[in-house]
This record gives sequence, structure tokens and C-alpha cells, in this order.
Amino acid sequence: MNRLARLFFQSIQATLSYKLRGFFCVLSVALGIAAITIIVAATEGAYHKAFEIVDKFGPDSVMIIGGNMESRATGNIEKTLTLADLSAIKKSFSDAYVVSPVISIGPSRISYKNKKYTTHLVGAGSNYSTAWSWPVVQGRDFRVKDITDIKNVGIIGQYLANELFGEKSPLGKYLFLKGIPVQVIGILQERGMTPMGRNLDNRIIIPASTAMKKIQNEKKYISAIKIRFVNQGNLNFYVKDLEIFLRKQHKILQGNSNDFTIISPKEIIKFLVALTGSLILFIGISGIISLLVAGFVLANLFLLSVKQRSMEIGIRRSLGARQNDILFQFLEESVILTTTGGIFGFILGIVSSKLLSLVANFPIHFSWKAFVIGLVLSWMVGIFFGLQPSLMAARLNPIEAMKK
Repeated sequence: MNRLARLFFQSIQATLSYKLRGFFCVLSVALGIAAITIIVAATEGAYHKAFEIVDKFGPDSVMIIGGNMESRATGNIEKTLTLADLSAIKKSFSDAYVVSPVISIGPSRISYKNKKYTTHLVGAGSNYSTAWSWPVVQGRDFRVKDITDIKNVGIIGQYLANELFGEKSPLGKYLFLKGIPVQVIGILQERGMTPMGRNLDNRIIIPASTAMKKIQNEKKYISAIKIRFVNQGNLNFYVKDLEIFLRKQHKILQGNSNDFTIISPKEIIKFLVALTGSLILFIGISGIISLLVAGFVLANLFLLSVKQRSMEIGIRRSLGARQNDILFQFLEESVILTTTGGIFGFILGIVSSKLLSLVANFPIHFSWKAFVIGLVLSWMVGIFFGLQPSLMAARLNPIEAMKK
């Protein structure tokens, strides 16, 4: 035990004695570990963000959107979902406790007195709060009568409320939306930004019937249908059943692609993870290259160090030091340097990740995994690339070493 402790302290002394060698080794390892730290944090951040969005979307929810993914990717948004589809789903799926229409109108000009603003306009069914797990913190939600009577009422987001009304309560006030007076009946809880940088709180929701008749002049087509099921565990089966049901409803022949898209929590997680994948791949390749470069730098500096310290090695061997003592001392020096580089790399990764999240609104989440993975990788670099110089030092002939 005393021998091992003495070897460890000698390794630390030797590491501190060769400061320039130590600096380059620590720096090269730190850059590689920083990149790996960002990868782990970004991967975990993507999953955390995905589950956070799923929680808001509703883990028991699916949304059916008109048009297939290919047509939407080319910017051609098809009108394929109808009020008849909505009614048929309500009748056929008894396990669905929410079947609500969605009318996506997009950016719209809104005004209150002399204030004008561009906001996101959406048409929805009754109980919007339940459909989207989005509480109304002031006022009330839509009622069935608001939909059936095609009322000019609206629920607004926190950001829009602050921009138009400041400290005053918007409840009961009338906004002008595309020339139509809309009375504010509720304010939604603050929700923040999407991963793509869109402000979710800058919106106004009006009854779907009002949006269709008074703004779109539409009698048949809707943008999407939001559905929530009682049994969350059977969600995958519901998705398959909905696809079969809608294909029959739309009379789609076998072999032809769907004219609708079903989005479930599984697709949301896949999308967000894929979104971060390209950046993670780029940083990952950079990190691996940095670690390989760090390893070669360390190996070359240690080979040079063995030649410079051959006299020291020869004297120690002649005084009774064994080959294993020399081997373990050089390996310990290597691991001490890479461990120091790993710790500095982790700190550098944290700082770089914070900058990345500020500049690109990128989801970052740190846990013990990032630190452990970085530390283990730094040890692997130290042992793997430090082994050859350590063996070379241990195998030096004491007499030949002292002649050099």
C-alpha cells in the first residue's frame, strides 16, 4: 500500500514538473470531452423537451391533420378532413372523451382601440382547455352554446393580453379581428416557446363555427381533429383503428397513400430527437476526432518524455525500482493528465452548452451521465495512449538508460 501511495505522489510531482507537456495534454483532452459533454446533454435535453411537449400535447392524445406528409412537405396543404369525419369519429370511438375540431388560420391582424398587433388565430371546439391540457387561468373556457350559436367570443394567450391590455384585465373587452368584434372571455396559462422558436402565448382562439362561417366562409372542411382517449395504454391500437376507419370514410383504395396524417406522442418524440440528431452527429464526430488527436498528442509527448527522463529511469531502476513501478508511474501520470482534462472539459462543455441554448434555443439537460461518460472516456484515452510510452519506459535497460 505504501509503495502504491509513493508511486502516486511521484506521479503527481512528475506531472507538475513538466508543465508545458501537461498543458497540451490537458487542453487536447478537454476539447474532446467538452464536445462529448455537449452531445450527452443535448441528447438528454432533446428527450426531456420531447416528453415535456408530449405532456402538454397529452400522452393520451392523437391529432389528425388534413393531407399526407409528402404534400405538406412541398407546401401543398390539402383540405381532406370534414365536419362529417368529426361527427363519424365521435359516434364510432366511444373511448374518446375529446373529439374537437381545429381550424388553423395562422397570422392575423387584431386591434384594440389604437393598438394593432399580429397574432396567431385558431378555431376550436368546446372545452379547449381539456382538449389541449391548457388551463384557462382567468375567465372561462368555451361552452357548447358558444359553438352552436356561432358566438363572437375568444380566449387569448398571456403574451397577447400583456401587449394589448398591459396591467388591465381583458375580460369582457372587445377586440377587432378581421373586422369582426370578438369579446374576450378567457386568458390561457402561460406556456412559452416551441422548439422552433414560436411564441405559443401570442394567440387568440375563437369557436370553430365562428372561424369557419365568419372568417373562412367555409361550410365543410376543417384543418385537424384533436382526440383524447380514456385508455392511454391502448393508444397505438387507436391510431391503427383511426387509420383504417378514415381510409374507409374517405374511400381510399388499397395501395393508395392516406390523404391525412395522424400525429401521436411517439411521432413527437421521433421528430424532436431527429431535429437534434444532425447537430449531435456533427459535434460527436468533432469530439471523437478531438479525443483521437488528444491521444496522439499525449502518446508523442510521453514518448519524448521517456527519452528526456531516461537518466532518471536508469537511476531509479538501479536503486531497486521494478519494471512495474516505472510502468504504473507513467500510466498514472497519463491518467492524472487526462482526468484533469476531463474535468476541465466537462466545465467547458457546460459553458458551451449554455451559450448554445442561449443562441439557438437548443434544449440542454445536464445529469451525472455526462460527467461519468466524460470521465470514463478521459481514463480510456489516458490508459490506451499512455500504455506504449509507459511500457517503453519500463523496459529501458538501467545501464543503457544512465549512459544517455
